[in-house]
Amino acid sequence: MVLPLCAQYYLRGEIKDEKNKPLTGVKIFVHSSKALFQSGMQGSFGFTVTQDYDSLSFNFEGYESKTVRVKSDVWQKIVLQTSADQANRNKQKLLTVAGNTVQASRITQLFSDETYFQLVENEFIPAGNYPNTAFSLDIDKASYSNVRRFINMKSPVPPDAVRIEELINYFNLQYKEPKAGEAFNINSQVSSNPLTPQEQLLFLNVSARKLDLDKVPPANFVFLIDVSGSMDMPNRLPLLKAAFQALVKNLRPADQVSIVVYGGSVAVWLQPTSGNSKDTILKSIEELEASGGTPGESAIRTAYKLAESTFIKGGNNRVILATDGDFNVGETSEKAMDELITTMRQTGVFLTCLGVGMGNFKDSKLQTLAKKGNGNYAYLDDIKEAEKVLVKELTQTFYAVADDVYMDVEFNPAMVKEYRLIGFDNKKEAVADQQSKISGGDIGSGNSTLAIFQIVPTEQNLLTMHSPLAEDIAALTLHYSHCGDTSHAAVKYPVKANHTAFNNIDKELQFATSVAMFGLKLKGSKHMSTDWATIASVAAAAANRNHYLEAEFLNLLDKTQKIYPEKKKKKSNSK
Repeated sequence: MVLPLCAQYYLRGEIKDEKNKPLTGVKIFVHSSKALFQSGMQGSFGFTVTQDYDSLSFNFEGYESKTVRVKSDVWQKIVLQTSADQANRNKQKLLTVAGNTVQASRITQLFSDETYFQLVENEFIPAGNYPNTAFSLDIDKASYSNVRRFINMKSPVPPDAVRIEELINYFNLQYKEPKAGEAFNINSQVSSNPLTPQEQLLFLNVSARKLDLDKVPPANFVFLIDVSGSMDMPNRLPLLKAAFQALVKNLRPADQVSIVVYGGSVAVWLQPTSGNSKDTILKSIEELEASGGTPGESAIRTAYKLAESTFIKGGNNRVILATDGDFNVGETSEKAMDELITTMRQTGVFLTCLGVGMGNFKDSKLQTLAKKGNGNYAYLDDIKEAEKVLVKELTQTFYAVADDVYMDVEFNPAMVKEYRLIGFDNKKEAVADQQSKISGGDIGSGNSTLAIFQIVPTEQNLLTMHSPLAEDIAALTLHYSHCGDTSHAAVKYPVKANHTAFNNIDKELQFATSVAMFGLKLKGSKHMSTDWATIASVAAAAANRNHYLEAEFLNLLDKTQKIYPEKKKKKSNSK
C-alpha cells in the first residue's frame, strides 16, 4: 500500500494580500491548541492540528486581522486586506523607494518568465501520532546547476527553484557498492545536529548497483531537440550541440540514434543511425540552426512514435528532450503535458529532459515531463555540466537499475518524539489533493541517494545512547520495480541508533549537511536561522578540495554571501 505524503490532520495553505502578493511572517493563532505559528517564504504555512475542523486567527502589521473556520483537508487561501493607515503610509513610501525600483525591475524582467512549482516545506511531525512517512526517490539534479547559474550571475535565487534533495544528491555522496546479486545497498547514520543541540540528524543512504557499460543493453536514443527562435543564444542551442556531440562520441556500434527537431515545424532530422556512423551523427547535429515557434506537443508525439517504430526489445529505449521548456504552440500547460506524457509512457519508452537557458526557462514543465515520462531531468548551465551529465555520469543518467522507487520509513515513537524530512517538498497542488499518491522515481546505475531527517529525540533515546538497550530509531522499507517488469520488490532495513558525534561522522555526511543548510537558507526556511559564515565553516571543514565539485561549492558559498549579505544587528542606544 502506498501511503499519502501528508498526515490526516495536517493543515496547510498560503497567505497573500489583495494584490496577490505572498505575505511572509504572518502570525497564525490556532484556537484549539492555543499554539502560535508564522507563515514562511511565499506566504505558505503548514502544521499539525488535533482535529479535522479548527479556527485560525491571522495577524500581520499593516493588515486587517482575520479569523476563519478551516477544515484540514482543504488547502487554505487566506487573503489579508491592507489597513487604511498602512495604505496611506505605503503611498508616502512610494517615492522613497523609487531609486531602488529601477534596479529591482531589471532582475524581474530577466527572470519574470521563468516558471517553478510552488513548494510546501515539510514540517515537524509527531511520531506518536504519525510514525510513517514515505517519499519518492529519483536521480534529478537539475536544481543545483540552475541555482549555480543564478549565483554565478550575481542574482538572487527564486526560493522555489531550490529543491534541497537535488542539491545534496548532485554530488553522489556516500556511494557503497551493493552485494553481488542485489540492486541496492542501504546505510544509515544518526548524529547530533551541529546547529541545534537538542536535535539529532538521521542520514539514510541508498546506493544502486553499477552496470558495466560494455554489457548494458543496446540503446535506442531519439534526440528531441528544440531549435525554435528562443534557442538562438550561446547558452542554448550551441551548448546543446556540444553536449550531444560529446554523448555521441561514447556510443557503441550496437547503439542507434535518431534526431527529431522542432522550431516552426516538426521534422525527423536524422533517421535511425548506428553508433558506428559517428561522423554522420556529429555532422547532423552541427548543422542545426534555431528559428520559428515551439510546437512542443507535436514534437513529443513525433519523437515517441519514432522511438516506438525502432523499439529494441530489452534495450534502453529513450527520448532525450533538450529545450528551454518554452512550448508556445499546441498544448502548453503543465496539466496538458502531464496527460500527454502519461499516455506516451505506456509505450515503454523512457524520457530524459535536458534544460537550458534563462529568462524564459520553464523548470515546472520539464519537471512534469520527466516525472510523468518515467525519466529524469538535468539542467545544463555550461559545457562542464553537459560533460558531467552526458559523459561522466552516462550510466546514471540513461541506464536505470530500478523504476517506481520510493522509501517508507516508520519511526519508533519510543526513540523519536518528532521528525522532519529536509527537502523532498511537495508541490502545492499535491498537498491540496488529499487523494494524491506517491509516484516513485527511477534510479540510475551507480547512483547514490541521500535523505536527511531532523529528529527531536525522546528521553529514552538520550538515556540509552551508546547502550545495548537502545531500540531501533525506525524501520525502513525500500519499494521498487525492476525495469521492464511490472512486479514489485521491497527491501527492509532496520535503522539502528548508531549515534556518533557530528565531528566524528564521515566527512561526506558533514559536507551533505552543509549543502542542506545552504539550501534551507537560500529558500528562507524558518527552520534555518544560522548565518552564512557558520554554513561556510561546516562546509570548509568537510569538503574534499581535491574533488572539483566540492571545491566549487566552497566558491559558490563565497559568492552567495555577497548576494545575500547578513543584516547588521542594531546597536542599542544605552546611555
